[in-house]
Amino acid sequence: MIRLALLRHGPTEWNRAGRIQGRSDIPLDADARADLRRLALPAPWDRAALWSSPLSRARETAELVAGRAPQVSDALTEMNWGDWEGQKGADLLADPATDYRHIEDWGWEYRPPGGESPADLRARLLPWCAGLTGDTVAVCHIGIMRVLLAHAHGWNFDGPVPFRVKRARLFVLTVDGETLTPDAEPIRLITREGVS
Repeated sequence: MIRLALLRHGPTEWNRAGRIQGRSDIPLDADARADLRRLALPAPWDRAALWSSPLSRARETAELVAGRAPQVSDALTEMNWGDWEGQKGADLLADPATDYRHIEDWGWEYRPPGGESPADLRARLLPWCAGLTGDTVAVCHIGIMRVLLAHAHGWNFDGPVPFRVKRARLFVLTVDGETLTPDAEPIRLITREGVS
């Protein structure tokens, strides 16, 4: 069986401001870079194949924690949030004219105006997963992780979320074709030796 470890990129200025990034190529901020330089992938993940989204915040996170350049796949690009990219989720939620809603009320077909649905992401992600040839770390985005974890947990974006995506942790899935099975607990990144 092949194992896939998902890692969310470090924070950006837009993350900290509560802005929706989607496919906007917002870079890591200085604090994120400093924090990531102190972290490393634990064994055996430090020797696994390394992939990332083409967006700079994911690519740079991969390089900082792995010490090498990742392979890049468009399949790992964040969900397209269309007209809502750059806006604050809290503002959209407060506006009754939008259909913005919490993740627990999405369903697989929820689609931002001009954007992608979770079902669209799953359609591009599962073939990528099925094509893996060995254990892999994929540095990506919260939307990508939510879709793969939802698929693995059998959760339909309806009701309480059975997982919580945290930074600096590997969320491990066993991959058997398009069948994904989640590990019970994520694995923390380790502190790099000789770095304080």
